[in-house]
Amino acid sequence: MNLIAELRERGLLHDVMPGTEEQLNKEMTSGYIGFDPTADSLHIGSMLQITLLMRLQKAGHKPYALIGGATGMIGDPSGKSAERNLLDAETIEKNCAGQRKQLEKFLDFNSDAPNAAVMVNNYDWFKNFSFLDFIRDVGKNITVNYMMSKDSVQKRLETGLSFTEFTYQLIQGYDFFHLNTHHNVKLQMGGSDQWGNIVTGTELIRRKGGGDAFALVSPLITKSDGSKFGKSEGGNIWLDPERTSPYKFYQFWLNLPDVDAAKMLLIYSFKPLEELHSIIAEHNNAYGARIAQKALADEITTLVHSADDLAFAKQASDILFGKSSIDTLRALNENQLMEVLDGVAQINGAKAPLTEGLDIISFLADNAILPSRGEAKKMLQANGISINKEKVPMDFVIREEHLLHGKYLLVLKGKKEYTLAIFN
Repeated sequence: MNLIAELRERGLLHDVMPGTEEQLNKEMTSGYIGFDPTADSLHIGSMLQITLLMRLQKAGHKPYALIGGATGMIGDPSGKSAERNLLDAETIEKNCAGQRKQLEKFLDFNSDAPNAAVMVNNYDWFKNFSFLDFIRDVGKNITVNYMMSKDSVQKRLETGLSFTEFTYQLIQGYDFFHLNTHHNVKLQMGGSDQWGNIVTGTELIRRKGGGDAFALVSPLITKSDGSKFGKSEGGNIWLDPERTSPYKFYQFWLNLPDVDAAKMLLIYSFKPLEELHSIIAEHNNAYGARIAQKALADEITTLVHSADDLAFAKQASDILFGKSSIDTLRALNENQLMEVLDGVAQINGAKAPLTEGLDIISFLADNAILPSRGEAKKMLQANGISINKEKVPMDFVIREEHLLHGKYLLVLKGKKEYTLAIFN
């Protein structure tokens, strides 16, 4: 497989150092990407780099995943408008462990194959590296003029750049030198905002008389409106199911705008290009059918979570937006029910009135689900109110037996306006 050609056709190649393609076509090559331990979970913003390592391994090369236990203590200024808060060693260790566990799901670390993945932590070679040794052995090889010329530095000079952040490119450069010297790693990959840091590493290798060094970077992924891809209104879309549920993860991909879906399918899918072009052609001829979104949501939810999680995400989607029945709703355990209904508007009520029965008109009006008793009657006459996925008449009376798990009542007004009533 010609990895560079495939990356180029998928829109995944922003820049590449001369000779990189020839090196990859010549022999099995070790390449690495660094991950910044700012949290104990990676997110969709990291997913592109994870897939680059996966594509490298699938092409027969050897991937190295570097966890920045040392660099995480400093902070990369690339693409940042302000200096971030520094994390303590205990937090960074916890974050590294969380990210390491996630990376093991995507890369083959355990096989006997010569291209089995390797995980490293740059804290291991920096923890005993004194400041004086570093500025003597590393700092003397790179001039201040060279470091000042980098975009990551220039863009921060107006707002202020600390010496701590200024040294980041030297430290990342030394990572590449160390891996090149001790592990024969010849390639560093990353996002396009990392190009300056990466070529500092190739320059350091060259000046210190190391081996061959190459680089390639992917474009920064943006949506059609120019905004950064990988976030929702609620913030990051995490890979950890405790932070972002598989249902929400699935919905994120399913709700991609039609204009973005084909691009994201090429970037994130591992399906053969010929198959993807067929899906995209069908998608472009049927905007609104979400053909590309469904294909990508299915594939990446299974990759990041599991086939069972995908099945549940689809079931949850059907409960809210499809024609599922009350039996489907009752089949969910309480945790699953709350996961499906996360984000649905909630109201609280007392159980006591349910013993005698609570008429539906009073319930809808008193809880402002509809603005008045008159509006509630109109909506009920129009067959526009469902309780637990079943249409109810105007004389419907809510009783305790209607509650899901003894406390929940799902109210649907019209086709999409849900309210979850919680009775205690």
